[in-house]
Amino acid sequence: MTAAARGPAPAEAETFALWTARRCEQVERALEALLPALAEPPARLHEAMRYATLGGGKRVRPLLVYAAGELVGAPDAALDAAACAVECIHAYSLVHDDLPCMDNDVLRRGRPTVHVAYGEATAMLVGDALQALAFDAVARTHAHGVPAASVVAMTALLARAAGSLGMAGGQAIDLDAVGRRLPAQALQDMHQRKTGALLAAAIGLGAACGLVAPADRAWLDRYGAAIGLAFQVVDDILDVVGDAAALGKTAGKDADDGKPTYVSTLGLDASRRLADDLLGEARAAVAALGPGARRLGDIAELIVTRHS
Repeated sequence: MTAAARGPAPAEAETFALWTARRCEQVERALEALLPALAEPPARLHEAMRYATLGGGKRVRPLLVYAAGELVGAPDAALDAAACAVECIHAYSLVHDDLPCMDNDVLRRGRPTVHVAYGEATAMLVGDALQALAFDAVARTHAHGVPAASVVAMTALLARAAGSLGMAGGQAIDLDAVGRRLPAQALQDMHQRKTGALLAAAIGLGAACGLVAPADRAWLDRYGAAIGLAFQVVDDILDVVGDAAALGKTAGKDADDGKPTYVSTLGLDASRRLADDLLGEARAAVAALGPGARRLGDIAELIVTRHS
């Protein structure tokens, strides 16, 4: 795709902060409309689904959908559906990760986790239902101009990112590695699955709502690989240097649970250098994609420089 055929560069008048606020409000409205109403039976399950999904989080994955979609000139209505899909998968993963049989956490986004607020059985069903709703959302992109072949490709992309070769597989490796020291390459493989796969899928979903040339897709893949890993490296750093009030979850829990992290494997200073190197890789990809990828660059900076 030539630079002229890509989506326009973001308006200079809209700062990244304003763009982020606008897009977060947009996906919040779309999620509100997608999720079953509180009055719809079974009411308690639907209440818990909304509790898990609405009104919190950084919405990094939806922001990536919108940023990639802007690059390729995708319609906003299709991007809303794709953004909802990836956020439903993310929300479901957090609900299940927090369960006593997994990470056994009681705090998420500054409030009680779903199993604490609604019970373990309901939390399990919340995750199951949100996963199903994610694929419902992908299917809805067809009504907003996305060709059927692209919808099929988006479905496969999200399924792989969420399944045993992606997020679920990364979690399985993570649970199996408790109390063990992983080599750096094994740690990277685990996090490319557990965290990176869904972040990369968000970029792919947004791009699939428009038209992407093979050369641009390769640069998007490089960008996705860099920011996916950087996100986890920074998470590991914040688990050591952050505090629960800022993080909205229990700080220091990975170390307490004996989980292998970048900090435990490489050390704090080397982990910070790795995050900076990955940011450099993301910047190089953004430069190759041109001015229409400006928001992808902003998100990369946000991921590496965040404090929560």
